Amino acid sequence: MQTIALVDDDRNILDSVTMALEDEGFKVRTFTDGETAFHGINNRPPDLAILDIKMPRMDGLELLKRLRKKSNLPVIFLTSKDEEIDEIVGLRMGADDYVKKPFSQRLLIERIHTLLRRQDNLCDEEKSGEVEPPIIRGDLTLDSARHLCTWRDSPVNLTFTEFLLVKSLATRPGLVKNRNQLMDAAYGEHIYVDDRTIDSHIKRLRKKFKATDDEFDSIITLYGIGYKYSET
Repeated sequence: MQTIALVDDDRNILDSVTMALEDEGFKVRTFTDGETAFHGINNRPPDLAILDIKMPRMDGLELLKRLRKKSNLPVIFLTSKDEEIDEIVGLRMGADDYVKKPFSQRLLIERIHTLLRRQDNLCDEEKSGEVEPPIIRGDLTLDSARHLCTWRDSPVNLTFTEFLLVKSLATRPGLVKNRNQLMDAAYGEHIYVDDRTIDSHIKRLRKKFKATDDEFDSIITLYGIGYKYSET
């Protein structure tokens, strides 16, 4: 049974979403503030976390920032209609996805299954021994079996979504991928996210690589078209 950490200070949301997730077969642990959630998630890591942004004691953005120092735990943000800036900031800090309030519980569950399915696929590959070889593109190495990314032999800590985006680009260097193709690579064909989500992930990717190598410029933007990976 996979465990979901649900963090929100709205008791109605906690109760209703918990019931929906339990009906799907998940075990749910709930928290009403970021501080309590931080300690609870660190002590007993769940399979995925759902975080509200506006919370007492520690908001969702600060909670994500602290979690990302130690973990690549899949994270979905719950945001309100007037929190577009927070959505962008959250994605750049390493959230995998976000869902706007008021939201469809079915939509939220689909997003959860998508993120968890990606992890399960990696685990299945490891167990079966049918592990794809590392992708090496110039100074970049991507090892899917170990979820390991290195640039010039230095590790670059990526979330699952970020890893899949880099993999999609680096698999065919020079080939331009539009945002829809990158969405499919990162989220699957049946999940829609808007262009801003992909752009925010790419900006965070560049920031992570530049933290290792300030001259990193291998992810190229073609304005109005998409992105491509260049080995040179």
